[in-house]
Amino acid sequence: MVHRQVQNTRIAHCGFVLDTGSRDEKAGEEGIAHFWEHMAFKGTKKRKSFHILNGLEILGGEINAYTTKEKIAFHASVLASHFTRAVDILTDITFNSIFPEKEIEKEKNVILEEMAMYLDAPDDAIQDEFDSLLFPGHPLGVNILGTETSVPSFGREDFFRFFRENVSTNRLIFSCVVPFDLKTAIRKAGPFLSQPALLNGKKNRIPPSELKAADIICRKPIQQAHLMMGCRAYAMNDERRLPFFLLNNILGGPALTSRLNMSLREKYGLVYSVESNYSPYLDTGAFSVYLGTEAKNMNKAMLLVEKEIRQLITEPLSPTRLRQAKEQLKAQLAMAEEGNQMFMLMLGKSMLDQGRVESLAEIFTSIDAIDAGRLRDIAAESWDHERWVKLRYLPEGK
Repeated sequence: MVHRQVQNTRIAHCGFVLDTGSRDEKAGEEGIAHFWEHMAFKGTKKRKSFHILNGLEILGGEINAYTTKEKIAFHASVLASHFTRAVDILTDITFNSIFPEKEIEKEKNVILEEMAMYLDAPDDAIQDEFDSLLFPGHPLGVNILGTETSVPSFGREDFFRFFRENVSTNRLIFSCVVPFDLKTAIRKAGPFLSQPALLNGKKNRIPPSELKAADIICRKPIQQAHLMMGCRAYAMNDERRLPFFLLNNILGGPALTSRLNMSLREKYGLVYSVESNYSPYLDTGAFSVYLGTEAKNMNKAMLLVEKEIRQLITEPLSPTRLRQAKEQLKAQLAMAEEGNQMFMLMLGKSMLDQGRVESLAEIFTSIDAIDAGRLRDIAAESWDHERWVKLRYLPEGK
């Protein structure tokens, strides 16, 4: 268990974070991790689907889940007085799902509709196709939702087998952010956390093979052109991860003063939104830039992105700009910690990935230690090479 007490709230946030995700799927299992997340709400040994969904909502609480490439989480937010009930239901759906065949057949259609919804949104579809180019032939490159072939093929025993093979009680965390102390949290949650049987699922995560450059243009029945471009990046526990995260924030992070936003939107008016993203994984990472623009402006927009990247490689930040970038990142991290639900999930993920939770003070100290030369070296190492993937969606006939 990982626990954080926040006294000025009446809400308890809690959940299980499992070190299992879509990259743990075998050939033919594409999408089963996400499907399992759905099926966890469809019935357990002692609860029907309605009782799971209504068990906390009737008290004003919320229960939800998500699946990523390397994690699955089941979590809830309730009034602190209902914390025990939340832990009971979360433990039940995480460890005691029975995967009713009738519910499996219904949920197949739901997931296929979810898949169609994403495919109909070019900004979502291009992300999935970009991943398949960045990690070709590897589970990290497969859509978390699965495929139109794999999803309809799943039966009840497939879920039990995936659970047995991939879930280990040594590689999951119960996380809570609550208004009471650790002793009280253990007293309330302990009886439920001690119930699950010992699980010994053993995953064999294979690193992706060497990346090859790709430059793909696809014609689509769309109005706006879309671009994703990027490369591999640093793994979760690489010492260069934090400097690269700062670099990404400077280039195309959430601030309106990011270099890409100031250039492509504010100066030239070519885009409504443009962003860069960095996702670290266990043994690799993904860096990407996304933008949408008119087809006639695509080449200019792409050249401007490349220009901003080159400048970060060749021109070290001034002391003032570096100090501003550090303060901006520190403020973003501090504000993220104010969101107790997301903070609870982050605690669980940090314990699984790093075996500890770094305090904001520790992170701020690491950020302050980054100098301009270090940033430029990492920019050159990460971005100044030929193994880039570019994917463009262009309107048909333009």
